[in-house]
Amino acid sequence: MNRRDALIAVIETLHAEIAALKANDVSALEQATRAKLAGIERIASFGDEPAEPDLRALADEANRLNETCRIYVNLMAANVRRRLQNLAGITGQSYGRGGYAVA
Repeated sequence: MNRRDALIAVIETLHAEIAALKANDVSALEQATRAKLAGIERIASFGDEPAEPDLRALADEANRLNETCRIYVNLMAANVRRRLQNLAGITGQSYGRGGYAVA
């Protein structure tokens, strides 16, 4: 496997992560995340020599997909926080300095 193939494999695992997040499938998410991390290690093993334009484009795509995963996770965390606050009877939470909730 070369760097290009390793990047393509990471992109595929990122697609699998996004699908698992959308489906709320924890088992598939864990599997995709493990595969992604292994793929990143594989890419790192090729060293840090400058990438050709096609490799940079693949790396950019992987970056965009990873950012999409991050956004999904943040949205899910916000939904959980809101539900917990509703269950606890906490309403109207506002955020103060540093993004922390102020009671």
